[in-house]
Amino acid sequence: MAIVHSTTIKPSKPEILETLFGGPVEILGAYRFDDPDGEVGVEGLIVTAPGGPRHVVMTYRGAPLDGADEHLLSTMEHGVLGQRWIYDGLGDPVALACFDRALRGEQRQARLEVFDGDDLVETRDSTVRIALVEGEGSGRHGLLIAGDLADPIPSDGSHLHATWDGGEAVIVALVPALPE
Repeated sequence: MAIVHSTTIKPSKPEILETLFGGPVEILGAYRFDDPDGEVGVEGLIVTAPGGPRHVVMTYRGAPLDGADEHLLSTMEHGVLGQRWIYDGLGDPVALACFDRALRGEQRQARLEVFDGDDLVETRDSTVRIALVEGEGSGRHGLLIAGDLADPIPSDGSHLHATWDGGEAVIVALVPALPE
């Protein structure tokens, strides 16, 4: 279960995304994965942004991620958790490990537990639903995570298919890895 707090955050997720994309955004839906260690928030967002529909993965951390300055999107002040460091999930090993486990059928998206202070006030499903579609394949593979949803990624092998009100897309796929 992903814990969500009823609180204020500054800057807000739309403000961070507007800075990232250089214009207005609309969040169409979101999903989360649980970090097995309970330290990092992993959230995928489906948004409309300048240039078209996008899939954005953000991680929320209580301390900076060593060696990942180029992936830092922003810092945020969370009304319950304090200062958070927000990273592009494509550069965060915790997010990448969640996608890898999901593609192997070892991790499902998280249900959301909404807390107001110490009180659990609601449990709900995400607004983006993720399904594992298993495909053929053997040998070494790499992860391909969609960013621009107008440019579909290959879905011959195992992949994660996302649906939300008004849309659907392959958001992550296993692809043949490049030789070392």
